[in-house]
Amino acid sequence: MDIEKDYIKLIFGLKLKQVRTQKNLSLFGLAKLTNLSKSYLNEIEKGKKYPKTDKILLLCSHLDVPYDQMVSLKLDNNLAPIGEILKSGILKEIPLELFGIQEADLIDIIANAPAKVNAFISTIIEIAQHYNLSRESFFLAALRSYQEAHSNYFEDLEEKVIAFSKSFQINLDSKITIEELEAILKEEYDYTITEIAFTDQEALGDLRSIYVPKSKTLLLSTEIDDPQRSFILAKEIAYNYLKISDRLLTFSWIKFDNFDQVLHNFYASYFAGALLLPRQLVVGKINDFLNNEKPNPEEFVTLIESFEVSPESFYQRLTNLLPKDFHLKNLFFLRMSHRIGSDVYQIKKELHITNQQEPHANETNEHYCRRWVSVKTIDEAIKQNKPHFFDAQISSYTHSNNEYLVFSSATKDPFLHDTIRSISVGILINPAMKKKFKFIEGKPLVKRIVGVTCETCDVKNCLERAAPPIELEKKKRHENTDAVVQQFINQFS
Repeated sequence: MDIEKDYIKLIFGLKLKQVRTQKNLSLFGLAKLTNLSKSYLNEIEKGKKYPKTDKILLLCSHLDVPYDQMVSLKLDNNLAPIGEILKSGILKEIPLELFGIQEADLIDIIANAPAKVNAFISTIIEIAQHYNLSRESFFLAALRSYQEAHSNYFEDLEEKVIAFSKSFQINLDSKITIEELEAILKEEYDYTITEIAFTDQEALGDLRSIYVPKSKTLLLSTEIDDPQRSFILAKEIAYNYLKISDRLLTFSWIKFDNFDQVLHNFYASYFAGALLLPRQLVVGKINDFLNNEKPNPEEFVTLIESFEVSPESFYQRLTNLLPKDFHLKNLFFLRMSHRIGSDVYQIKKELHITNQQEPHANETNEHYCRRWVSVKTIDEAIKQNKPHFFDAQISSYTHSNNEYLVFSSATKDPFLHDTIRSISVGILINPAMKKKFKFIEGKPLVKRIVGVTCETCDVKNCLERAAPPIELEKKKRHENTDAVVQQFINQFS
């Protein structure tokens, strides 16, 4: 697709529609004036066709607009930010059809209310600049919305894993071995697998693998453990089996060139997770765990370790299967990171299979609630020097009265030195959830009142508070001011 030509057509169509509507002319009316068909004019305005010179002169004559003004790519102030969006090609990079949106629909919205759309786009750009949001962040946010819209369960990928297992005679009733994964890559896809000490090169220290397309060579870091190795190998199989060529070449990723790479990385990761954690096997083991009326933390750790995958892979798989097989669609996933010795806890990844808003990432450097089990497991992993510290609690959010059962595992971050990360899944507690989690009423589970950030939390006498509730106090001051203003308005009405 020629982005430059498409941009020229879109801009001309946008300008034509703007001038026509300013003249209070319908498409029918313009067609009657110019003797051009209504359907032809409609295609011009939608950016599908660009008229020849004689047709442009005819339009300019009847609309009383200079020819140079119509063919110029320069837009007036009302449309300038919209032009930047169109010229950037961002609408081409994001597959809008994933969200049920046609590009023509956006053009229609823009043309019908350019001032309002311009204000909206300008606001989005300003927010993005203010919070230093990168292009990658925008792509990842779009992917997250796509996942949430599908409850993070993709039947077509699940079916492809089953088809793959039948084709390659893989038994999904038991875990696939590293030897099997390597054999498939080498014998079926002609891979060469080579181990390299990435840590010898400072710039490669955080990487775990590099794929070299020309020679079909997979370079693996000597620092990776078996779960990481299995996941990388399974992702490579996914790229090949799914016939994905526009892909990332490193794990973890360095940058995304386009949205397709973001989406393809997700597809390959999902396939790998479903292959290493087969749906029926995982669902069966979760049911066994739920049938225990008094499970202990060690049993959940044993459940994770029985698959020989990382805790993150297991928790990610829960976000696929809990909504689908257990009908628990109100849940969240969090990955938190903490550098040993600092007082900073960061949310590096989040997913909400729900419309609930807590907990969520905050881009204004506020302090996340220290009562979260996500924070506690990190602290305990450091204090007890454990390779995997697990805990669970019932988190009761003070401002919404929502309660979640939250499972959390903290381990050493495999990509960053002196850094611990926790992976957590929270499930909204409601009557349907209680029927499945029979142990929810048991005494061993601790219930804690929590907030989102210290700056917005009204929990009194919180011993873990890391910052005063300045945002909450500001909000209360504004509410008090508004109340007094209303009193004066009523008094002098």
